[in-house]
Amino acid sequence: MLLNLYKIRKITICCNAEVNFMLKRHFSNNVTKHYDIVIAGGGMVGTTLACTLGKNKKLTEKKILLLEASKNKPWTLPEKYSNRVVSLNPGTRTLLNSIGAWKNIEKSRFATVKRLQVWDALSDTTITFGQPELTETVSYIVENDLLLSAVAEETKNCQNVTIQYDARVKEYTLPEYSEKNVKIQLENGDEYTCDLLLGCDGVNSSVRKAMQADYLSWSYHQMGVVATLKLSEPIKNEIAWQRFLPTGPVALLPLTDDMSSLVWSTTVQEAKRLLGLSDEEFVDELNRAIYGTFSRSSLVLQATSAFDTFLRFLNCGVDEMRQFPPKIKTIETGSRAGFPLGFGHSSQYIGKGVALVGDAAHRIHPLAGQGVNLGFGDVTCLNDILGKAVYSGSTINDLGYLREYESERQKHNVTTMAAIEGLHRLYTTDLTPVVLLRSLGLQFTHALAPLKRAIVTQASN
Repeated sequence: MLLNLYKIRKITICCNAEVNFMLKRHFSNNVTKHYDIVIAGGGMVGTTLACTLGKNKKLTEKKILLLEASKNKPWTLPEKYSNRVVSLNPGTRTLLNSIGAWKNIEKSRFATVKRLQVWDALSDTTITFGQPELTETVSYIVENDLLLSAVAEETKNCQNVTIQYDARVKEYTLPEYSEKNVKIQLENGDEYTCDLLLGCDGVNSSVRKAMQADYLSWSYHQMGVVATLKLSEPIKNEIAWQRFLPTGPVALLPLTDDMSSLVWSTTVQEAKRLLGLSDEEFVDELNRAIYGTFSRSSLVLQATSAFDTFLRFLNCGVDEMRQFPPKIKTIETGSRAGFPLGFGHSSQYIGKGVALVGDAAHRIHPLAGQGVNLGFGDVTCLNDILGKAVYSGSTINDLGYLREYESERQKHNVTTMAAIEGLHRLYTTDLTPVVLLRSLGLQFTHALAPLKRAIVTQASN
């Protein structure tokens, strides 16, 4: 009898333990977890932001969560170059170096641009920035996937940063009135709250939509065609070339001594035609775009020639030797791709408990290669301001400090975006008066070294 009671008691204890375990597991899956900062979007800018904040000594006590919608897939450096690259300015390189990610890029591969040469297909006027023989670098060419991997690897060293992959957000609920925290619900049922939500989730940002921020946007009715190119002969490939065609700019960015990356902006119809050509036909079209002669106005040619003579008479710097890009031999099979181009800018970068960073706040034409650099500039600025807020004893989501971030970045971003938008509109017409105006302006800018330095300085921040 006693033995049977012992068995019954043992079974009851086991059953209770199992039920308690199942209940605990069930409810732990649905418990709301709190973080100081949640970053939505684990692309290049979002991951860099997580790593930068994680390594900020003033924020070591802050718990940070990075939500990435894609799965965690192992990545190794492929033998072939990717067709998606970014041109990083010196300011971005400094940021990546400060968080330890640049060393991961250095031991893999990247290219340096010592000189940028831009010219107009309708007048042949040219402007150059930088000199190949100098040690100063204009920009660095890095593959998107490599940059992301380099930063993600360094983020592993941040003890206060957690990355959740395959995290698809169902809803953001921003605080109102007396509410303090942002609420985040994932499609799998997980729920989080945070003091500060940082939207790094791209041009179609769900965070921006939750803010109900006014968003000015339009399509350029253009596509960017990218490809990896093989040059006709090896050269000291440290120059980025860009030629403005009537339909949009075509740019060659250095990768190796015999390889370059193509970014060709053109009309949607023309882009689709180019993507449908054979590799050989595409190379022929590309070489024509770079070297071909377009119909030019005699008035423009006479005026630019006379202005050039005038500048030489004033002993302005117009005698820099012009270099022509190498001809393209082949393209990497399967490397051609296209993507739509558009403009976008949010009137608000911040709200109660929330801030936008990178493409979630702004989107520009790739003709100047500044899109991702504006995002990395946001990262640098926000990191400094959040560190300052915590150091001064304020909360991480203090609206006064967030407004400082918004003001500082909008001042820089809007100026840069307006300049790029003006260039785009200026160079997408073949009207003779406009061609004449822009050609004379290009000559004038090229002749004034201080003005060119100011342009480079603006683009480097």
